[in-house]
Amino acid sequence: ALMPKLEATPPRPGVLSIQGYSAGGYRVGGTVQPGGVIVTPERMEAWPVTDLASARVEDFQLVTTEQPPIEVLLLGTGPAMRRPPAALLEGLKAAGLAVDFMDSRAAARTYNVLVAENRRGAAALLPLD
Repeated sequence: ALMPKLEATPPRPGVLSIQGYSAGGYRVGGTVQPGGVIVTPERMEAWPVTDLASARVEDFQLVTTEQPPIEVLLLGTGPAMRRPPAALLEGLKAAGLAVDFMDSRAAARTYNVLVAENRRGAAALLPLD
């Protein structure tokens, strides 16, 4: 399936942007990652979480341990916006993150805007299928 290209300001060299997405996965820094993905300006990993109801703060380790610290975590809730469990949001806040949740397409676009503005943002995106 063809991935729609995301229109975004080209990021600074060495900063990962989300270049596209489809039901099959996400294109980040030229690499297609099937399923969910977690992205910081420097790193990208497969994100095995498929349901936020069972997600734990430990599932966000890439983001909570990044240096310099991540300021904003964009939580992509899949094809539609869903409210993550309160306990998860509280745990992420306790880990020092400001969390904003939205559908995964909006989270991918917003992440690109943040990193283009040199902000320390990260995105954890559930799959779109």
